[in-house]
Formats: sequence, C-alpha cells, structure tokens
Amino acid sequence: MLAVALVVKRDRLPRGARVWGHLAVAAFLLNALPFSLFAYAELTIPSTLAGICNATTPLWGMLLSLVALSEDRPTRVRAAGLGIGFVGVLTVLGAWQGFSGLDATGTALALLASFSYAVGWIHVRRTLAGTGASNLSLAGSQVGLATLQLALVTPFFTSAPESVELLPLLAVIALGALGTGYAMLLQYGIVAEVGPTTASMVTYFIPVIAATAGVTLLGERLGWNTPVGAVVVLAGAALTRPAPPAAVRLPGPGGGPGSAGAGPALPKPAARA
Repeated sequence: MLAVALVVKRDRLPRGARVWGHLAVAAFLLNALPFSLFAYAELTIPSTLAGICNATTPLWGMLLSLVALSEDRPTRVRAAGLGIGFVGVLTVLGAWQGFSGLDATGTALALLASFSYAVGWIHVRRTLAGTGASNLSLAGSQVGLATLQLALVTPFFTSAPESVELLPLLAVIALGALGTGYAMLLQYGIVAEVGPTTASMVTYFIPVIAATAGVTLLGERLGWNTPVGAVVVLAGAALTRPAPPAAVRLPGPGGGPGSAGAGPALPKPAARA
C-alpha cells in the first residue's frame, strides 16, 4: 500500500546512509520485533489480554521519554498516572491470585512488544523527525526494511506453507494494508506533530476493540478483573499525557506545507528546550 502511494505521489525515498540506518532500527523496533512477539503471544493468550498489554505502550513511553526527550518533564500527575497504570496491569493479570491460569510467557511477549513500540517511536522522534523526508517516504521505507528483516530470519523458524487458503490470505492483506500501511502513514505524522508519548495514545482504543471482537467473534470469556483492569490502565495512561508542544511545519524537498514532499512538523526550538 505504501509503495503504491509513493508511486502515485511521485515521492522520493530518503537519502543518506545515516537515515537508512535509523530507519532499519525503527523497522526492527516498530514492525519486525513487535509483530513477531504478538504473533507468538496470541498462540497462548486471548486477544483481549493482548490488546490490554498493547495499551501499556503510553506508560512505557512516559517512563522512557522522561529520560530520552527533554520536552517530556516529570510531574506529580504523570507519576501518579504511571502508578495507576501499573495497578491496572496487575488487576488485568490477577496478581492477587498468583497469576493463576495465565500464560506467563505469552503475556511477557505481549508486554515486551508494547515496550518495543514505545522505544521505537522515541527513536523515530529523535533521529528521523528532522531529515526533510516526507512522512510517506519514511513510513514506506521503514516497512520495506522490516519486510526484508523478517524475510531473512523467517526461514530459520518455519518452512514455506504447502498451500495458501483464501480467507487467511485476505486477512493478512487487510492487516497489511490497513493495520500497518495506512496506520503507519498516520502515525508518522502524529509523532512529528505532537511527540511519541501523545501519539501512543492511539492504543487507548485497542483494548475496547480487542475485547469486543474477542467476545463476539472468537467466543473468549472475560473475568471481572479484565475490563476493570483495562479501565484502570487507560485512566493511568491518560494521566501520563504531556501537553502537546507547539509545532511548525518545515518545507521538505518537494515544496511547501501540504505538498507530497513536505517535511514532518517539528516542535519550535523553545518548546524543545
């Protein structure tokens, strides 16, 4: 999908070995690693739990951004949000029951995937926001590199399928076009405008959608602690939201703001300081 968009808009790929190196890291942290971790996690945990684990991304992002990004300063409210979110995670996992009935490996893989997302978007903000390349070219290049990374390692973990069924194939196409292609394009623009911590708030919707689909389509069962814990996680994550920085759009190689070559929006120097 992103390749087609690049051709239609006649956008150029990023230039420079340094930029492509940073894109390779972003591809690993935001695509190859978390996609693989979630795939293995959902072999043993329900989609509802995987969705709630995904919603912890803003909490990881807040912790990391306090160190990695100068504009995300610690406050009492955000620290309280982090604590509340942690309590929510323990509620979802049923900590008072000793995590009985919970697959520890699958849950750990899902949480690690969420942590990888947080690290990846901070890396994007710090290294790729000022390259002058458009959000479309950055997103397309990143997903392309992730595809190459997975293609290189996949033969070591599995063999080629003997047959391809239509329904799973259509599902993969939908996930690729919408869940990855279109979503990545939107996310790059959001990260450039408001920063990785605020951009990760998109994960607020994931537990709701995952729980609804899991119960209605997959017949998954919910204990009381799952929805209650999810609400607590979302409340804590909401408190970690920083004030969005002022942004200014810098013209890229394709022309002024709004053109296909427009560069990503960056915070004003005062906001970054």
